[in-house]
Amino acid sequence: MGIIGRIRATLIGEPETLAPDLLRQYPDLSRLRLRRGGLPPRVGGWALGRATVAAITLRRWVFVAPDVPLHPPLLLHELRHVEQFEASPLFPLRYLWASLRHGYHDNPFEADARDYSARRARALEPWSAGDR
Repeated sequence: MGIIGRIRATLIGEPETLAPDLLRQYPDLSRLRLRRGGLPPRVGGWALGRATVAAITLRRWVFVAPDVPLHPPLLLHELRHVEQFEASPLFPLRYLWASLRHGYHDNPFEADARDYSARRARALEPWSAGDR
């Protein structure tokens, strides 16, 4: 990789793909444009007083920190943020305002993404013996 490639990877990460089994289980995850690493997860972390965040969504782009596994709960959470971006052109401002008012954890958009992820992940979990 040349110098331009290294600079690009440092700024916007490297393209990432999802495993075919994961896409069969959650076909709508194919809507995500994934990148591994780059500046966005670090900037998101700095805003929260951390070195990095696990992932950050900017429109349809999801930037995942270098050592973070691509597990369904995280990807579904970020998919919900993609949907939030699509629902309103003002989403970035609304998200920022909600974070300032409520903090990151209690931001209604984050709560919605956590709930969405949990519902979707539970819906595909195998039935336990007691549920049959």
